Amino acid sequence: MGLFQKTARWAILGSALLVGGCMVGPDFERPDAPVLDSWSKGANLPVDSRTGFTSRSAHSVPWWHVFRDDTLNSLIAEAYRQNVGLQAAGVRVYQARAQLGIARGELFPQVQEINGSSKSIRFSAKDPFVRDLERIGLVNDHITRVDVGFDAGWEIDIWGKIRRDVQSADANLKASIASYDDALVTLTGDIAATYITVRELQQLIAAARRNAALQKKSLDITRLRLENGAATKLDVNEATVLYNNTLSSIPGYEAELAQALNALSLLVSEAPGSMKSRIGSKARFPRVPAEVAIGVPADMLRRRPDIRYAEYVAAAQSAQIGVAKADLFPAFTISGAIGVRADDFSNLFNNGTTAGFINPGFSWNFLNYGRIQNNVRVQDAKFQETLLNYENTVLSAYSEVENALTGFLRSKQQAVYLRRSVRAAREAVGEVDAQYEDGTASYNRVVDAQKSLLVAEERLIAAEANVLTNLIAVYKGLGGGWVPENVKGLISDKTREQMAERTRWGQLLEKPVAEKG
Repeated sequence: MGLFQKTARWAILGSALLVGGCMVGPDFERPDAPVLDSWSKGANLPVDSRTGFTSRSAHSVPWWHVFRDDTLNSLIAEAYRQNVGLQAAGVRVYQARAQLGIARGELFPQVQEINGSSKSIRFSAKDPFVRDLERIGLVNDHITRVDVGFDAGWEIDIWGKIRRDVQSADANLKASIASYDDALVTLTGDIAATYITVRELQQLIAAARRNAALQKKSLDITRLRLENGAATKLDVNEATVLYNNTLSSIPGYEAELAQALNALSLLVSEAPGSMKSRIGSKARFPRVPAEVAIGVPADMLRRRPDIRYAEYVAAAQSAQIGVAKADLFPAFTISGAIGVRADDFSNLFNNGTTAGFINPGFSWNFLNYGRIQNNVRVQDAKFQETLLNYENTVLSAYSEVENALTGFLRSKQQAVYLRRSVRAAREAVGEVDAQYEDGTASYNRVVDAQKSLLVAEERLIAAEANVLTNLIAVYKGLGGGWVPENVKGLISDKTREQMAERTRWGQLLEKPVAEKG
């Protein structure tokens, strides 16, 4: 039987063993997760139409669109295209794709080499042994040997070690995609929350300036009354203190506003300076939707990327138990080489120049002094840790959503009371000013009323901002991270071009985002 036929027989046998071989180690199953029947039981806040929530599933429209704020929409879309941290998370997905390709490649012969050499040996003419061989025609004064061949070596995956490693790499790829989604959730939530902070500070500055103007008017009236003998110096001093205290809050708010604008610039990965003109001076908050679709707790388990990430990490580690267990059994290999060899290149491919060998074998590290078994235990303990981390991630997610729901509902209630307070405070200021001008009220009443108005307006602004930030936290907690419109791919075109220019990525760099999730 020829060498090629023998090689084919061993290859067929190896393939049969690979297909029919068992896979040691556990098969991964999704971990059991704590079950929550409905939202807000712990806070004693029923989720129904009275609270503005509905248990129907949220549709696929990006959650930030419910605020109907074009500026916010454009900021999130821009950040999706160019945020540096998100780009890095996208690149890690491509890295995991390449790692999966490496793992899959191990299923085929691990050694595949084409080699060639040319060797020329010249013997010493003074060597008596060589001289005697040359005299009888057994050897020339030099020897030339040329050979070209192909070497191959294959560890047959009988116990599933390599296949488990492929499973682990595949789970790691899915984990990297979930990590990217988690980065997107964080990014959109941070942009929306920072945007609300910007609008809050703009409103606080506007309220301070509005109240300062009101207080300046009262100060001017008090000075005029002092000149006419109808007020005291103490009244003027109190009015001056109140006016300047209100003015002093404005620079602090402006500094915080500049910092918030810089934070927005960082989130969209652009240099500070241009955000102020893009945001504009419009100080209105985005609208709060009348109804918020939050679905049921089971929806969160499917949608939250950090939960998916924890599940895939557990799956990857589960496969590593099988990789470690396979080392307890013998490894079967097939190695061999085939080639041509001659004394000159012109004779290399003549009849009779073929040479080769095939070498089936096995190795078994049975005297390992418990090292392999202890490695199995290490991998099993790591797997158990990932299961506990998964359970903790689910519990933390429940808690995060519950806290956001409670904060949203309570801040809405607080805002209702504060709106009433602001309306009453404004009416009180108008009434006490009129009484002061008529001389029927002391200036202390004016000071107290204006202080109360400023405090009430500041508290209302903070409460309305809390309503929005808590609603953002609700969407974030539910796993919101929908892709903005008209955006494709995990990385920007610029990043893709840079990678393609350095390295031939082929189709790996062109895979669609459809594999996400």
